Amino acid sequence: MIATPATDRAFRLAEGPVWDDRTQRLLWVDILAGDVLIGSLGDDDRISIVDELHFPTMVGAVALTEADDLLVAALDRLVRVSPDGSRRAGPPLFEDARRRFNDGKADPSGRYVVGTMSLSGHSSAEQLFRVHGADVEVVDDDLTLSNGLAWTSDGSRMYSVDTLTAVIRMRDHDSTAGSSGEWTPFATLDAGSPDGICIDAEDHLWVAVWGEGAVLRFSPDGAVVDRLDVAAPFTSSVAFAGPDLDVLVITTASDDHGTLDVVGYPDSGRLFTARPGVRGVPSARVAASVLDGHVPAVDDGMPVG
Repeated sequence: MIATPATDRAFRLAEGPVWDDRTQRLLWVDILAGDVLIGSLGDDDRISIVDELHFPTMVGAVALTEADDLLVAALDRLVRVSPDGSRRAGPPLFEDARRRFNDGKADPSGRYVVGTMSLSGHSSAEQLFRVHGADVEVVDDDLTLSNGLAWTSDGSRMYSVDTLTAVIRMRDHDSTAGSSGEWTPFATLDAGSPDGICIDAEDHLWVAVWGEGAVLRFSPDGAVVDRLDVAAPFTSSVAFAGPDLDVLVITTASDDHGTLDVVGYPDSGRLFTARPGVRGVPSARVAASVLDGHVPAVDDGMPVG
């Protein structure tokens, strides 16, 4: 399979695509630009930008909510964006200015799970948080770079990525309690680095492989069963989109603080699409109780834009 470019515009570090089944819109972030982008998906599988929200900080991820707000992981705290555009910020989840939020998603129980990455070189102490209102649980604290997240369609298994060790972690998950067990290795990549991930309706895992210009499909037992090639080496994340969730959207990067070599790949930074012949599952939404318990009614003073 080969993906095709789907946006006219290229982004510095596009990440975290998510399909909003209520508005029939695609959302993603451009991390380094501090942008949350909203796009429409055409019949030709092209993506047109219809709106964008700018933040004065880097943004790691955007999530849908049951209240139809957006929840944005902005640098070190979560920002709630209401449908009228107003913004409210929650408290910092960590105090280290040499870190930022990276990938984040709602789990099947509506809690928000989000991880960190270092901005100052190698780390082996990055964290993965689970947020439920005022309660913030540390799921992992031994990561090199916390990345993609996914859950099986029945919510019984959770996947998470530790990018710099090239390991995809797997653990049992209890959707009722919103808790998960100890992790075991699901897969370790021999080439490239695992980045964003998503699940399909057959409970196969799709993994964007940073540095390889590829997306791999893994069976539930950890075997690679398919490969999608992308004409941009720094594939960053994946999500199923469209009314039937049968279009795979792939984000890519053209710049990572000036470190990426994309010579010979003019489509780097664009979003790509493909039709792999399977469907995805609807994106979970952050529960109202998580929002109401975590983001204060009055802005705490953070300049959120």
